[in-house]
Amino acid sequence: MNRSRPSLRIVRRTLIAGLCAAALAPQAWSQTGAYPNRPVRLIVGFPAGTGPDIVARLLAQKLSEGWGNVGVVVDNKPGAGGLIAASEAARAAADGYTLMLGETGQLSIAPSSYNKLPYDPARDFAPVSQVVSADFALLVNPQKVPARNVKDFVAWSKQQKGLFVATFGAGTPGHFGAYMFGEAVGLQPEPVHFKSTGDALAGMFSGDTHAVFASVGLAAPNVKGGKLVALGTTGPVRAGALPEVPTMKEQGYNTLEFSSWFGVVAPAKTPPEVLARLQADILKAVRSADGRQKLEEAGFRVTGTTREEFTRIIAADTATWGKAVKATGFKAD
Repeated sequence: MNRSRPSLRIVRRTLIAGLCAAALAPQAWSQTGAYPNRPVRLIVGFPAGTGPDIVARLLAQKLSEGWGNVGVVVDNKPGAGGLIAASEAARAAADGYTLMLGETGQLSIAPSSYNKLPYDPARDFAPVSQVVSADFALLVNPQKVPARNVKDFVAWSKQQKGLFVATFGAGTPGHFGAYMFGEAVGLQPEPVHFKSTGDALAGMFSGDTHAVFASVGLAAPNVKGGKLVALGTTGPVRAGALPEVPTMKEQGYNTLEFSSWFGVVAPAKTPPEVLARLQADILKAVRSADGRQKLEEAGFRVTGTTREEFTRIIAADTATWGKAVKATGFKAD
């Protein structure tokens, strides 16, 4: 008899123990907080100082505080309207250590704007949480345009030879927002595309353009400083940074509700335990008193959605913006 050979009973016990451990591993890993145990990279497809960057850095700070010694590094990858960043994030390892702060253009507008994308928003990403929404304000130069509400602006515009609306770039929410505005009020705005927000505002100040749809965060300082006048905002409720400005719906334009948004996505096939941990920690960060305050002071409307809610938002906005893109005939490539 070979005593060095394990008995069948011992082998069975070993196999059963191993299978039980494997079955319980994801749950135990999640509960013990093994993730994250090294720095997490948060990719942003826009330059430092822009809206997405501001949100990303505030979120990174709050997550880092909650994770103790584990930091969150914001990695700006600007270019091609955020497509460079989205392409890199889509190819990253699905381990939770590379995330992206995605925005409306990358995830809901690009599928209709480009004939061929280097990534598929629905296939290549796992939504984690929509963090904030950025409502828009319709701005005019008070020195050039006499209107102080949307109705008077429409009446004034119809008396002009043309309505020139500045945008921060072709294919952006402000671009298609101008089209939707024209559809709602019976006008045909001529979009004037600028390469940067600074250039677009310069065009407004000089009077080269009549109006612009700018994020509330960007609009607020110019409105409060008397440089520009906000005629209406596009959110479902009044913007906290511009509480005195009525929404488009309040002024009778019920179809003019649109916003941009920023939310965290992970590469597809990221483990559900990691996604659940990320969702919980992001919601905790943005719903904290100081986190919410900082985001609202920056001009954003805090949303903080679940993974399921964010997935539905992306799909619904893809359909909404897709209609506007198709109607304009716009193609980015």
